[in-house]
Amino acid sequence: MHDIVVVGGGAAGLELVTKLGDTLGKRGKARITLVEKSRTHLWKPLLHSVAAGSIDRSQHELNLLAQAHWHHFTYRYGELTGLDRAAKTIALAATRDDEGREITPATSLHYDTLVVAVGSVTNDFGTPGAAEFAVPLETPDQASRFNRRLVNACLRANAQDGPVRPGQLHVAIIGAGATGTELAAELHRTVRAVVAYGMDRIDPARDVRIVLIEAAPRILPALPERISAATEGLLAKIGVIVRTGARVAEVRADGVVLSDGEVVPAELVVWSAGVKAPEVLRGIGGLETNRINQLVVTPDLQTSDPDVFAIGDCAACPLGTTGGTVPPRAQAAHQQASHMIGTLQRRLKGLAPQPFVYRDFGSLVSLGRYSTVGSLMGFVVGRSLFIEGYFARMVYRSLYKMHQAALHGGTAVLWRLVARYQSQSPEPGIKLH
Repeated sequence: MHDIVVVGGGAAGLELVTKLGDTLGKRGKARITLVEKSRTHLWKPLLHSVAAGSIDRSQHELNLLAQAHWHHFTYRYGELTGLDRAAKTIALAATRDDEGREITPATSLHYDTLVVAVGSVTNDFGTPGAAEFAVPLETPDQASRFNRRLVNACLRANAQDGPVRPGQLHVAIIGAGATGTELAAELHRTVRAVVAYGMDRIDPARDVRIVLIEAAPRILPALPERISAATEGLLAKIGVIVRTGARVAEVRADGVVLSDGEVVPAELVVWSAGVKAPEVLRGIGGLETNRINQLVVTPDLQTSDPDVFAIGDCAACPLGTTGGTVPPRAQAAHQQASHMIGTLQRRLKGLAPQPFVYRDFGSLVSLGRYSTVGSLMGFVVGRSLFIEGYFARMVYRSLYKMHQAALHGGTAVLWRLVARYQSQSPEPGIKLH
């Protein structure tokens, strides 16, 4: 039986194996295997909400072992460390628990077709102090770690003998892309909500400050300028300080040093500037990679090896005739996963793959309960349709529901939504632990 191995259980990889399992795997036409170093899946655009404490990650995480059982694929717990193209095997590292005991041994896994979908990681560009003092937002664990640091910082400031130190409850967010910008808005509300639960020695107006730092001339530099302007205006209204054209030279325990020598006081720092593919992909198996470790693929998502494909953030796929590549965005990952389903079905029939065509359905930025802004359907109406407010918020939420529907089916998502609202119990609107 044909062995299809997908490495990476992010949005692209998990949607792919779920659909393949329900079609090829269930009918015995192929063996579908997912390799992932995490045991659960959380939609990556939710990480800023986990970090801010506005959602409980346990209510949104999906267990991969259960998903595999329900959708006729095999889940292998492990991390990719190497690729032997001649033997058509991948190497997986041993896994260990928190006490250092081995869970699964180092091993190799055979494939007939390999799809790499390992996503991206934060790129700190080697900035001094970034790895030590700034928290990246790549994984749910990192987002939860920052949220604990935030709540602990508030508890510490409220319990200490002296007044709140300058910068003690300041948050510096480095990188004003979608993640950093959305986090800034969410934090403005959630920090004040945490303080409101009896921390009367903290004055939010005086002691709490959110600073968004961006090296480019404007925030959201990858999105249309109108969205950037509208978003910056909304951030200004709620009191978020925006610093554009500001390059970070160093991150310290007590703040961020800019390239001109200015120090931005902040004991809580998030790094959300720039992404790259994981280091393991650099030259793996002799395949071509670019400067940020992405696997270089043809328009049909195929590497130089006809048996190895790459999708999602880790793939450098040509973007039409522009000379650029498909942007590392959730909608691109979803589209590529959908395309790969057809490609693999054609492959089993001995047919050649077809080229992938990326369609930009627009851009949306959620500022939590304050507002949502964006543009939609530029490819349909010939120009971008600017939207904001309640309608934009509903469209933004629908993107997550579409991802859930791809994993569970539309009917199941609808019933879960109804059940969730009916069974809600009294609890704080934010995480306090």
